[in-house]
Amino acid sequence: MSSPAISATSLYDEAGYGELHLDKQLCLALQVASSLITKIYRGLLEPLGLTHPQYLVLIALWERPGRSSMGDLRRGLCMDTGAVTPLVKRMEAAGLLRRSRDDADERRVWVDLTEEGWALRDRVLEVRRGVVDRLPLSANEIAAMRSGLQALNAGLLERSPPLR
Repeated sequence: MSSPAISATSLYDEAGYGELHLDKQLCLALQVASSLITKIYRGLLEPLGLTHPQYLVLIALWERPGRSSMGDLRRGLCMDTGAVTPLVKRMEAAGLLRRSRDDADERRVWVDLTEEGWALRDRVLEVRRGVVDRLPLSANEIAAMRSGLQALNAGLLERSPPLR
């Protein structure tokens, strides 16, 4: 005789609701993976006094050849202004970057790394390598997963309203 839970699951599937099982939810798989990977980052970034979003801001600033505006950061990180502004303000207070208004257009705010911000690059590279070492994936699997998620994100961004 089967248990009531199995019977209920079978009836649920037979009624056409099988696709509502937790193990079939892409959103849950993405949320759990994001949470677990961010937890790894948190442990490695804490000794540097950085949060995961601050890590991403530093990377965005390091990779640009010229100056970055708040808008550049917002677009590059796919974050809205309400999320980027307090993040950048905290990093400025920590001495990692400085903000300045554009002389020609005061609405534009430039974000420049300080020497302290630049000095973290080697240590942050080690954090990234430490995260990769802790993932149960090969370098090729990581690259393939990242590429697939980037394609998914690009498609979703095309269908959604622009970030503000």
